[in-house]
Amino acid sequence: MTYSVKEIYYTLQGEGAHTGRPAVFLRFAGCNLWSGREEHRAQSICRFCDTEFVGVDGPGGGKFETAEQLAAAVSTCWGEARAEAGRYVVCTGGEPLLQLESAAIAALHDLGFEIGVESNGTIVAPDGIDWLCVSPKGNAEVLQTSGNELKLVYPQTEDTAQPARFESLDFEHFYLQPLDSPERDENTRRSIEYCKQHPRWKLSLQTHKYLGID
Repeated sequence: MTYSVKEIYYTLQGEGAHTGRPAVFLRFAGCNLWSGREEHRAQSICRFCDTEFVGVDGPGGGKFETAEQLAAAVSTCWGEARAEAGRYVVCTGGEPLLQLESAAIAALHDLGFEIGVESNGTIVAPDGIDWLCVSPKGNAEVLQTSGNELKLVYPQTEDTAQPARFESLDFEHFYLQPLDSPERDENTRRSIEYCKQHPRWKLSLQTHKYLGID
């Protein structure tokens, strides 16, 4: 399998349960809910994505012909000067589960990486993922109904994307993350109020945007 990767870079996780943790971000190209092109946004299932995932031209991006080559690129990005302990890679997109499969998981594990995945939940995750975050989008059917973290961008207009719908799913953590839009302050206020009224939910902020972390 050839893997198409938009970018690979080292940073701090900015949101969710692992906020502040050093990680290599492995951003796969492509998504099944939006083409990534602005002319298609209004007609897409997910219309609020804030990520560039089209092509393979980002830092560290490219085509990788084997799982071993992909894992080696992630390891190089972590760097020899950094401690071997605590190696963590976040597989994201787009939708990473369009490409991430058992061979890539095994190759990353062989190089000592704990593997986190951020998925929209429309594809059942393969075995071997160490931390699975599902972030439902719009009217898309959620097929992955268990994991470590459910992170819902809030508010969304669709009835099928309201917090109460997901509370029966088998996740350890439930997060509301304010929608990043011109109304972000109001969305944050609404998220705070929802969490206060429904204590199962915790607030997730995109701290990398507030702090200017790349």
